[in-house]
Parts: sequence; C-alpha cells; structure tokens
Amino acid sequence: MKTYFAPAERCTDEELQEEIRLVSCNPVIDGLMKSLSGLIAVLDEHRQVLAVNDAMLKLLGYADANEVLGLRPGEMLHCVHAQEEPGGCGTTKSCLTCGAAIAIVAGLEKNTPQERICAATVMKDGQEIEICFQVRSYPIKYENHRFLLLFLQDITNQQAWASLERLFFHDINNILTGLVCTADLLSQEEGEHNRVKRLQQLLLRLKKEIDIQRVLSRTKKESYQMVFHQITILEVMQELGDFFANHPAALGKSLILPAALPPVSITTDLSLLLRVLTNMVINAFEATDWDGEVKIGTSREENNIVFTVWNDQPIPEDIRLRIFQRHFTTKPGPGRGIGTFSMKLFGEDFLKGKIDFTSSAEEGTIFRFSLPLASA
Repeated sequence: MKTYFAPAERCTDEELQEEIRLVSCNPVIDGLMKSLSGLIAVLDEHRQVLAVNDAMLKLLGYADANEVLGLRPGEMLHCVHAQEEPGGCGTTKSCLTCGAAIAIVAGLEKNTPQERICAATVMKDGQEIEICFQVRSYPIKYENHRFLLLFLQDITNQQAWASLERLFFHDINNILTGLVCTADLLSQEEGEHNRVKRLQQLLLRLKKEIDIQRVLSRTKKESYQMVFHQITILEVMQELGDFFANHPAALGKSLILPAALPPVSITTDLSLLLRVLTNMVINAFEATDWDGEVKIGTSREENNIVFTVWNDQPIPEDIRLRIFQRHFTTKPGPGRGIGTFSMKLFGEDFLKGKIDFTSSAEEGTIFRFSLPLASA
C-alpha cells in the first residue's frame, strides 16, 4: 500500500484484539492511564490505538473507548489529512512534517523516548480548527510485544500567545532597524532634510505598530480602529524602497521595484498594508543568496490590486504544505513562523485580501497579495 512516510500496514483483527487484551491486563499501564493527568494513549507497532484515558476521550468527544481502538492518532483526532491516502494516518505527504507522526515513528525505530511539537488542523463540529500539541512518545516492551506510550499536551493557547508576542517584537524590530540605520546616516551627513523627514515617518510607523499590538494583546480585532487613507501604488513602492534602502536583510542583495505601476489609488490602512508587504520582502531576502535579487510586482485584476514578491529559491515541498499553518515552523523555539502568520493575519483578517504563493525549482517562489481597491 502506498505511503509517503510511515508503513501503511495494520495488524489483523485477531492481532488487534490480543494486543488490546494484553494492554488492558497490564497493571502498570492501567495505573498510568488512571493516575497521570493529560492526554494518554497506548499504541502498537502499527501505530494503532490500544487504549486511551478518559481525558483523551472527553477532549475528542467520544463516548466510549471502543470508538477509537484500532485507529491511528490522526484518525482519532480527526486530522484533515488522515484520509488523504488509503493507508490513513502516517502515510500522507503532510505526515512528513507532522510532529506527532515523527515522534511516534522515531520512538518505534530508535526505541528511545521522543518529543516533538505537533501543529494539526482537525475537524470539530463540522469546522476546521488549528490545534497544537506537545507530543511525547515512550516505547515499552511487554510479553514480547512492543508498545508506545503517547502523551499529548494541548499547548494551543501558549503557542498563540508566544506567536503574538514574538510577532510584535519581530515587526517592531524591522521598523527600528530602519530607524537606526537612517539615524546613522543622518548623524554623518548633517543638513539632510529628506532624511529628517524619513526619520519622522519611521517614528510615526512605530507609534502605529504599538497601537496595533495593543489590540492583539486584547485578542479583539474589533477594538482596533483602522485608519483608511487613499494612497497611490507609487507611494507604497516609495515606502518600501526607503524602508529597505539601509535594511540589513537587503545587504549584498538588490530590491527591484516595478518599472510601470497601475494608475490607480487604493483606500486602505497603510500601516497594515506595509506590515504585510515588508514581511513578504524580508522573507524573500532571507531566502536569497548574496548578490541575488528580490523583485516586487504590481498589477490590477478587476477590483483588486495585486502585489507580488519574487525570489529565485524554491520552498521544499514538505514545507509548502504547511507554510501558512498556525504554529508550524522549521525554526526551534515557541512562537516561531511569524512572517507568514503576520501576512495572513493582517492581509486577510484585517484588510480582507488574499495571500497565496507558488514555488518551484524552475520559477522560484512568488508570494501574492490580492487587495481590494477599497478595504473600508
């Protein structure tokens, strides 16, 4: 049976019932299931569920353990990817980067405890929701059978707060970097009126960022009063050009602005728009080699203005599948994956636009932000 990651084969019904009997009769496992807090399951070598504790059943909305016995963790959790392949949980392309799948497979293969973060999209009450688990797996052996103790801790809220906190400092740092670099040049070349004006603009943006963070800390989008202005695409490009003129991310690299611009104005919140676009450009610069180029494009599509940011480096296929998933990141530490999270949050939830991307070895990577001409 086809698989992209873990073996697809399952045990027979007779084997499954025998394993369930062994686990249920083991006083040590039974004691762990009843005494430890949190979400606990016991898996066999085929990653099938042999036992779960009451906390797990309650969280997932099951009335009886028999409903989950024989399933795999993603199937039990109603992961949206679990049925993408005939082999089920552990065999799909998305499983390649699933923290739970990796912890389970590595625990069985290496026979050592494993710990990972699992960012999952699951179905609950007919809706997709994003959850995040701390996953720990512990292999054990009993009567010539290998089992795996699986411990899950729901850290969705902690990760969300860590993301918001890191997001604030991430974006504030981008602005402060431009502010400091401009101030450096100003101190070396006195009498530069344009640089003084630019310094004032950066300070105003800094104030706006703090206002935005005040809203995020309260987690109430409705309490943020967006300030709409009519601006031209030329003004947006000038802002981006000035911002990256002395930015460290652009050191040794080139930012190519569009030669021709759509002759239209847009009505939007400039601070939020620039926050989306600067993150798109910074991400592109971070992926670009020395002497490389990042290109910005603009075009009009019906009642939308489309901004594109290109760099020549492809995103690995397994990362593409999860690049916009909240909490998912290839970097260590909590609250990571900030750039793409910021794009989605401000570009779609606030400005009512649409963020997507394409990536290939032949064409490089293009992030695309389609924004209504009037966001108000």
